[in-house]
Amino acid sequence: MDYYSEETYGERIAGVYDQWYSEFDPTAIQALAEFAHGKNALELGIGTGRIALPLSQTGVTVHGIDASNSMVARLRAKPGGEKIPVTMGSFADVPIEGKFALIYVVFNTFFALLTRDEQIRCFQNVARHLASDGVFVIEAFVPDLKRFNGGQAIRAVRIEDNEVQLDVSELELDQQVITTQHLVLTEQGTHFYPVKLRYVWTSEMDLMAQLSQLRLKERWSNWGKAAFTAQSGKHISVYEHQR
Repeated sequence: MDYYSEETYGERIAGVYDQWYSEFDPTAIQALAEFAHGKNALELGIGTGRIALPLSQTGVTVHGIDASNSMVARLRAKPGGEKIPVTMGSFADVPIEGKFALIYVVFNTFFALLTRDEQIRCFQNVARHLASDGVFVIEAFVPDLKRFNGGQAIRAVRIEDNEVQLDVSELELDQQVITTQHLVLTEQGTHFYPVKLRYVWTSEMDLMAQLSQLRLKERWSNWGKAAFTAQSGKHISVYEHQR
């Protein structure tokens, strides 16, 4: 992929994002609302407001950061979306004033930071903006490198009468970077929706937290707070200030 920047994913996928990812786990909203204690929250990578809008309806004051104008425009077009303050820029820098009871980044979005330095910087800046009794919540997949063969993977996501969606991925093992093209093939043509991610293991994430004077408080395998095990495909990690 010759050119890819922090806003590329959102700018390219904004038109179909809510169609593809319309569903969300209501227990996620409940858990986030409990962590916010009716105070304020900051979402890193707020996008179209898929999580922020229902969370704000629980009484939590939600702020957001995003790099994609097209994604934020989708948020603004939704009922209540115009009321949520959004700062444009990289969430690695957390370019916003104040402290928050809850800072969260969901749906693997933390991995959109493509270098280790950016990811560490994000943790450090989050720590600076986290209230003394606040928490930082991350939802992310557990890397499964077995799905790659020779550093590549192809998966059929959807097969319909007049449309096929394929995910074609390449793994850079030394950089821990996965480059994917979501391909949508129709009779009218082919559409490309690129995404790059830098995955990290839970142990690396915990070390980033430690370097930022944070510590792991809880870790679950889903929003229902099921135990995290060696078989878990994703994790919900909750960090707090070191005591």
